[in-house]
Amino acid sequence: MFSIFDLSLQLNAFPIRKAKSDLDKIVALSPSEKKQFIENQKQAIVEFHLENNAFYQKLVGSKDYKNWEDLPILNKTNLQCPLESRLSKGFTTKNSYINKTSGSSGEPFIFAKDKYAHALTWASNMYRFGWFGIDFNRSLQARFYGIPLDFIGYKKERFKDFLSKRFRFPIFDLSDAVLEKMLKKFQNTKFEYLNGYTSSIVLFAKFLRKRNLILTAICPTLKVCMVTSEILFKDDRKLLETQFGIPIVNEYGASELDLIAFENPKGEWQINSETLFVEILDENNQVLPYGQEGRIVITSLFNKAHPFIRYDIGDIGILDERSTLEKPILKQLIGRTNDIAILPSGKKSPGLTFYYVTKSIIENDGNVKEFVIKQTKIDSFEIEYVSETELDLTQIQKIEEAIELYLEPNLHFTFIRKNTLERTARGKLKQFTSFL
Repeated sequence: MFSIFDLSLQLNAFPIRKAKSDLDKIVALSPSEKKQFIENQKQAIVEFHLENNAFYQKLVGSKDYKNWEDLPILNKTNLQCPLESRLSKGFTTKNSYINKTSGSSGEPFIFAKDKYAHALTWASNMYRFGWFGIDFNRSLQARFYGIPLDFIGYKKERFKDFLSKRFRFPIFDLSDAVLEKMLKKFQNTKFEYLNGYTSSIVLFAKFLRKRNLILTAICPTLKVCMVTSEILFKDDRKLLETQFGIPIVNEYGASELDLIAFENPKGEWQINSETLFVEILDENNQVLPYGQEGRIVITSLFNKAHPFIRYDIGDIGILDERSTLEKPILKQLIGRTNDIAILPSGKKSPGLTFYYVTKSIIENDGNVKEFVIKQTKIDSFEIEYVSETELDLTQIQKIEEAIELYLEPNLHFTFIRKNTLERTARGKLKQFTSFL
């Protein structure tokens, strides 16, 4: 029986019924069959694009290839040319799903998926959310996301929310007065799950902690909370579990691909090997063994409208040593390749190192709500923060000492207190930015 969400996809010519049925068959494969399926699918998608996509032919340099490892790495810079020049034969902007990446990597671009590949993305979402008893057709979602602020964009998004059984809390203003209204909505609505940007959901949890409230006591229908798009720190997970009283699920995805990794009920960050193939590469494009840190490179196994073959998504991560081809597990997502701080000594450090160090000190008393770090010069950084009272000299000194210990001495910091922090157009908070 069709429900409103499935029906809305079907009416837009996204074959969700077929996609769900095909995904069920992939999920049911034995480990050896799954291995064979992945190899067959990799070969089929490359051959399709070499035959039907002039953009990809040009990138590879011929219509033939011998080894998978010889295929070029596709990056975001390659994709910053008109979409029409990247589409496969038979696909147009009219008969494909078209969208734009969020641009949180600093390199936004427009992409396409064929209608079947897009339906498969939704089937894969439904399958993974189903691990926690969530049904997109029936379960009501509390959505912590940005929203377009122009009239048409706003109305369109609200209509999509209605079809998808979601109530959206826009996250551009998260003052106490707004959080109070959110709380009232939870009191009067039978939400089954929360989903949205980590930083916004964490802010809501801090508000609850300050009020000494547990969310399930206010909204007992809640089952689970999925956080996405920004790093989930250990302390924040603990805070969310305590203040919400439900399991917290860590999600990692990309609009141009699919859900990439989704925490399963055993607590493993399981990679989607049904619609994607994920590799970890070193700087020479060599595949690294499980357990080693490198660039995350992803192949979309089904998208015929647009090639995403060995696509460098711009993130750094590690696959767990327990991974297998049919069940890879993401051990750690370290951050984006462009979020690296270069220090006066020549040392390179992930920007999130600053964030971890500063966070551990700033958060102890709960005064600081959120903060971001910006590198303005090789030895100079700005820390913008939102707090109830200004940081005092002792706190600032503690932060500087910790950074000296974890990174190196003689770095200069300017602390700037703000009422709100700047977010991307979609409402994401970029935790570290280098302007070098």
